[in-house]
Amino acid sequence: MTFRMSRRELFRAMGTGAALLRIGATGAIAASTDESPASAPSTIDAGASPARGVVAEPTQIPPPIRRDHAVHHKITLEAREVDGEIEPGAKFSYMTFNGQVPGPMLRVRRGDTVTLTLNNNVHSKTWHSIDLHAVYGPGGGADILTVLPNQSKSVSFKTVYPGAFIYHCAVPGEMDMHIARGMYGMIVVEPEHGLPRVDREFYLGQNETYTKQMPGTPGPRDFDPERMLREQATYVTFNGAFNALTAKRFGAMKAKVGEIVRVFVVNGGPNLLSSLHPIGNIWSRVWFMGGFADPPMRFLQSVPVPPGNAIVADMELPVPQNLKIVDHAMTRALHKGAMAEIEVTGPENPEIFNPKPTAD
Repeated sequence: MTFRMSRRELFRAMGTGAALLRIGATGAIAASTDESPASAPSTIDAGASPARGVVAEPTQIPPPIRRDHAVHHKITLEAREVDGEIEPGAKFSYMTFNGQVPGPMLRVRRGDTVTLTLNNNVHSKTWHSIDLHAVYGPGGGADILTVLPNQSKSVSFKTVYPGAFIYHCAVPGEMDMHIARGMYGMIVVEPEHGLPRVDREFYLGQNETYTKQMPGTPGPRDFDPERMLREQATYVTFNGAFNALTAKRFGAMKAKVGEIVRVFVVNGGPNLLSSLHPIGNIWSRVWFMGGFADPPMRFLQSVPVPPGNAIVADMELPVPQNLKIVDHAMTRALHKGAMAEIEVTGPENPEIFNPKPTAD
């Protein structure tokens, strides 16, 4: 079975034989916000680095929104097919937005207007698109934003409803394969009054992928569409790679005792439900399914995040520890790569947890 289309088939499917638009391949999101005639464009860099490959930096996300009026955003994303190491020494062919997994987190306010441009890199071998669950419109925008290699298209939309939503590639017949290879991200539409303040924020994406080779074996990884059809995932990862956000791989996330941290988590799937759990902690405040219109739920242990969905969850950090975030379908955490770490440093708090109790 193959999912690759010839260039002639791509043109036929798209209904066009015209020459493609010439666009440059850049390494960042070009984003500008029109708040006034004098506003200057700002650039949001992709949250992956050469040392990390496709693994998105979990702290490189837009800041919280602190304004009381709507604005117009201009955002450009690029569909990019890149090779990276899914685990050390194991090269895998990814499909990405802006060269990272998950794709960059987009952050706007309810009532804002967005002009979104999707470029498909000149070196891409197939078509790509983007479906944003924050969009009222055909295919969530994908019916318009379907682009051939070296092509660019744009749409404008208004953010009518608040929440944390997935965006993902949605090309017909191949959507699951493109997502399984990394092509998804999150758009956050903050409510008009904003979100409660926290000390730190992190951005995680979970997805599973399907390869002919098992974790831990030598050599490159070949995508296996038959395993995907059977939904037998080889890897389940955070930010695109096996145990990527741990001390033993690219480094744990960092926080301090006494802080409140917020975790934005999007489950790209394409098929598996996540049971998201912080080992040694609890989700003290959860906007279930990313829904900001309702009050957050409190003090939850393992939170279900279906494929194609997201959560926003806060944690209080009263004690120092190496806190692990896992998919509590534990085989995934222990053997398939679904583990991330937050290194919480600071003084002990024996009233909450005492590692060295004394006899009365």
